[in-house]
Amino acid sequence: MQDAPNAARKSHVSLIARIAVATLALLWVVRGQDWRELAGVFRNLNPWCFALTLVVYTAAQMIIAVRWWLLLRAQSIYIEALAALRLFFLGLFYNNLMLGSVGGDLLKAWYVTKHTDRRLEGALSVFVDRAIGLIGTFLLAALAYVLWVRGHIAARSGAREAGAPGWVSQHKGVIALGTAVAVAAMLAFLLLHPAGRARLARAAAGARCRGISLLRRAKDAIVVYCSRPWTLVWALILTLAGQSFVIVAFWLLGRNLGIDAALRYYFVAFPLGWVVGALPISIAGMGITELGTVGFFCYLTGAPRESVLVLVFCQRFVWVLASLPGGLVHLLGTHLPQGEISIDGPERTN
Repeated sequence: MQDAPNAARKSHVSLIARIAVATLALLWVVRGQDWRELAGVFRNLNPWCFALTLVVYTAAQMIIAVRWWLLLRAQSIYIEALAALRLFFLGLFYNNLMLGSVGGDLLKAWYVTKHTDRRLEGALSVFVDRAIGLIGTFLLAALAYVLWVRGHIAARSGAREAGAPGWVSQHKGVIALGTAVAVAAMLAFLLLHPAGRARLARAAAGARCRGISLLRRAKDAIVVYCSRPWTLVWALILTLAGQSFVIVAFWLLGRNLGIDAALRYYFVAFPLGWVVGALPISIAGMGITELGTVGFFCYLTGAPRESVLVLVFCQRFVWVLASLPGGLVHLLGTHLPQGEISIDGPERTN
């Protein structure tokens, strides 16, 4: 009887913690900024350029939705492409706009099971789709770094080493010692305190059970998808294409804001910022994505921080506006299966 109240309390604590992380990250990213300078950069923004970025981003999300639709078909789940698109934007809405502890991926996985009898496979397709997206994002950044950026970073690092050492270099010993002491103190408290030991034991048991379940599900998904490698290839191609279109659009927006940086740096900084923002420690990656993108971009290019801040805030606005159709989908109930929607198509022939 106490499981429900405990679960609700943990959910509330998790939500408060993620809101706190988002708030602290946003405060950190805007620290020391002149708000009048930021307002001046915003005034220079061409609304038509922003609208073009929004259109390109929305079109790219449709490409990513097709990627998920292909993964569903690989699992013998035959729903209409339009139904998959509606479910995709529903998940996008909850990922980017809702503060609840249930993410858009979980809701999308839940609602896709309403469209098919292959419930487990449908739910798994959502998380395989997310994994492919993250792999493609990181691969895009890694390729751009190796092919176009690495030499420039090496030259810049050499110039920095010839100059005065930075704050981190001067205090790296103190930072490492303080981190080690903090971690050791937390572990000592957990191990010495009876309640702490009990919490560790419960966490280890829960992680073991969940890990076994996830491994079994991952094994089933891997077996199916590995038997259809071309589906994975096309999924990766769609990932790279959709994200490349978005990055080029933000590059054009950055030029409009006066950022004189080559396109290759966008192909490194933005994907890395997206990967950092995917960590489930904030609300919709808020603050974490901005902090990571600004940090990577300013390090790579030396661009004015206020211009980069406006660019990443525009990115957040684009995400929010492009997610609004998902709220309309939920409001109208079109995410649920209709009478004319085919639940499962014919069995495939190999």
